[in-house]
Amino acid sequence: MSKSTKLVVQNIEIGLVSINSEDYICLTDMVKAKDGDFFVSDWLRNVNTLEYLQAWEGMYNPNFNSGEFASIRSQSGINSFKISVKEWVAKTNAIGIVAKAGRYGGTYAHKDIAFTFGMWISPVFQLYIVKEYQRLKEVESNIYNLEWNVKRVLCKANYKIHTDAIKNYIIPQAGYTKAKEWLLYADEADLLNIAMWGCTARDWKQANPQRVLQGENIRDMASINDLAILSNIESLNSILIGQRLSKAERLRFLANTVEQQRKSLEGIDLIKGIKKLNDSTFLNAKN
Repeated sequence: MSKSTKLVVQNIEIGLVSINSEDYICLTDMVKAKDGDFFVSDWLRNVNTLEYLQAWEGMYNPNFNSGEFASIRSQSGINSFKISVKEWVAKTNAIGIVAKAGRYGGTYAHKDIAFTFGMWISPVFQLYIVKEYQRLKEVESNIYNLEWNVKRVLCKANYKIHTDAIKNYIIPQAGYTKAKEWLLYADEADLLNIAMWGCTARDWKQANPQRVLQGENIRDMASINDLAILSNIESLNSILIGQRLSKAERLRFLANTVEQQRKSLEGIDLIKGIKKLNDSTFLNAKN
C-alpha cells in the first residue's frame, strides 16, 4: 500500500491509496459525512450492498468464494445479521474492500465500490466525491503529460543545431555519398550517447532486448536531468564541430562536461521547477 493521498469532499479529508496499482478510497473517512452514528458494517449488512459486491468480485476476483457468499446472503434478511469487513474478507476472499491497520488505517474500498458507498451517504456527496477524484486524476495526468512534453522539448531543442553542424562541417570533408550520409549522423549521435552513458545505441539494444521489443531506445530511459544535459552537449558538440576539433577531442570535452553538469544537477528534480498555475493547471511546456 502506498502513501496516502487525500481527497477533500465537503470539507472532509478522505484517504486514497494505491493497492496493486488500483485506487482504493477510505470508507471510514467517507462515513463522517453521514448524519448520525453509522458504520461501514451498517452498509455491509444491506442485501443490495452484498449483491453489488458479489457482482464486482465476480468480475475482478477469480478466487471469490461464492459458496460462502451464498451463506452470508441467506442471512441478510435477519434483523440480527451483521458482518464486519474483516469477516467479509476472511469468508469470501474478497479483494474489493480491505481493513487496514496502522498510520493510514481504516476500511478502504476499490473506487468502484467507494462511489457506490457514496450513494448510501447521499446522492450529492457521491457526485462530489466522483468530481474530486476526477480532478485529482486530471492533475496527475497533467503532471505526467507535462513531463512527457518536457522530455520531447529537451530531446529536440538542439537537434537542428547539431545536425546542421554535421551537415556544414563533417559531411563535406567525409566524401560520403548522399545515401551514406546517415552513417555520419548516427555516428555523432553515438558520440553523445557514449559521453552521456558510456555506450552506443547498438550496445544498449543488445543489452536490453525486451525494451527494444517494446519500442524503447536508450534515450527513453533517461532522467529529466540527463535529458537537460544531453540537450546542452548537443549544442556544445555543434560548436566543437565548427571549431574543427577531432572526434577524440570532442568526446573528452563532452564527457567532462557531462560529469560536471551531473554534479551540479545532482539532487535537483528539474520537473519540479516548472510552475503550476493552480491545483489543476500547469504551464504548457510548449509556451
